Amino acid sequence: QVQLVESGGGLVQPGGSLRLSCVASGSIFSINAMGWYRRAPGKERELVAAVISGGSPNYADSAKGRFTISRDNAKNTVYLQMNSLKSEDTAVYYCNAHLSTSGSYAFREYWGQGTQVTVSS
Repeated sequence: QVQLVESGGGLVQPGGSLRLSCVASGSIFSINAMGWYRRAPGKERELVAAVISGGSPNYADSAKGRFTISRDNAKNTVYLQMNSLKSEDTAVYYCNAHLSTSGSYAFREYWGQGTQVTVSS
């Protein structure tokens, strides 16, 4: 059993900052990639940022220069530092991990339950 638990969402004014965290727990054997997606009202879910083990981070154009993704491999945790937030960043943010478990060793995707980020004055 694997769980991804996000935290750090909330209400922030335009121009403000938030830091999202996601901890992966359970019978994890290896994590290949972790990332963040978001779904805004009335829109499809989209990639915000992701990082593959040993690779460089990948950002959506809307996130470049404002958001920073980082991983703490020892803690199976991924962070998303969001600065200069805009109203269009309002969405539910989902943590995603591509990992294998000690039971099957097969890689598959896992999702967190989501955390709401609202940017409004």
